[in-house]
Amino acid sequence: MTQRTAERQPLFHPQDRRRVLVVEDSKTFSIALRQMIEAETGLKVTSCGCLKDLSHAILQDQEGYAIAVVDLNLPDAPDGEALDWTVSHGIPTIVFTGTFDLATRARIMEREVFDYVLKDSEFALGNLVSSVKRALTNRETRILVVDDMTTTRRLLGQMLTSQQYTVVEVGSGADALTMLEQDQAIRLVVADYNMPDMDGFELARRIRRRYPAEQVRVIGISSSTDRTTSAAFLKAGAHDFIARPFVLEELQCRIASNAETLLRMRQLHDLAWHDYLTGLFNRRYFFEKGPKLVAEAQRAGQPTCVAILDIDHFKLLNDEHGHNAGDDALRIFAGHLSDSLDARPHLLARLGGEEFALLLPGMREADAAAIIEELRAGVAGRQIFVGKLALRLTVSIGLAEVAATDSLDLTMRKADRALYTAKQAGRNRVQA
Repeated sequence: MTQRTAERQPLFHPQDRRRVLVVEDSKTFSIALRQMIEAETGLKVTSCGCLKDLSHAILQDQEGYAIAVVDLNLPDAPDGEALDWTVSHGIPTIVFTGTFDLATRARIMEREVFDYVLKDSEFALGNLVSSVKRALTNRETRILVVDDMTTTRRLLGQMLTSQQYTVVEVGSGADALTMLEQDQAIRLVVADYNMPDMDGFELARRIRRRYPAEQVRVIGISSSTDRTTSAAFLKAGAHDFIARPFVLEELQCRIASNAETLLRMRQLHDLAWHDYLTGLFNRRYFFEKGPKLVAEAQRAGQPTCVAILDIDHFKLLNDEHGHNAGDDALRIFAGHLSDSLDARPHLLARLGGEEFALLLPGMREADAAAIIEELRAGVAGRQIFVGKLALRLTVSIGLAEVAATDSLDLTMRKADRALYTAKQAGRNRVQA
């Protein structure tokens, strides 16, 4: 089974400068929606109560809007003119409306909006906010569309692109497998059943043999009227099935459900693999991933170094200033390590307490010692502020190079002995 990269990425970045546009004439509704969106996403909201304000906001800064939430009927735009403004300016749009019938649905859907939400219950606000979050997170999902018919493939790709997904298209099962190898970011495969080189069932089976469900999910599609087609797709390893011709809302909901499942799996992996306090990898991940990195380097005849880092007198810091100050110091220390190592291949983890582990693949002991000495000096020469406290930390570091036949565990024991020597020699030093 192939291991694909599953990097940890926040849903919404604090430095994100995009905004959400809310167009609603009810001030009470607009204020409540703005507060909920800002609380859930961290993005700023621009509110407009009429078409005139909307046109002014868009003409001022149309590039800054990640998504627009638009009331279909405004006093000065009773026939969806506000929706026309946002769509024509390329802003992904969610419509909400108090009245709904088949004619209204057709008017909304022909504009390729992201979603529509009805003002028909106390859940309307929550549904709107959920739709906004989905529009923002969909950008993180890369979908592979597999269909030998160019026209139908591109139509499906267009539907998914309007949902803010990133779409890759190929025309055969063999090309799909090649693309999955080349593009490690693909998370969903939407595959037609009837293809000349291999049918959708066989493609689903091959994908499932190579990739676990938490990394790649498969959705089968077919225009066949045989009701066993969906069952055969599921038996072959697909997670869902959509009949063609598509009902657009069904397509959107099924794709969104699978994308959300992948997101939840990623979040669970984050919880399992990352330290809750510092955001670094945890001990479990280090001892799961580290041996694989060491083995890869040994097979390639490349060196690897391991270091154990321990903050000096950390118990004293906790005793004198409290555990909250200690936690803040750990977060700042971890951030300094991450920033300092960002340009180099490495595996950094918090083992527990004030102890951290660092693996440097492809590096000899002399080169690793120079880098780690820079880390030590950077920590010692830096004043950190924890609330109103100005503190200085130092760190003792034990370093060892992995021998050609050594395991990670054995090398960690060597690094731990070197760390003990560094502490006995007065701390604030690197010992190899």
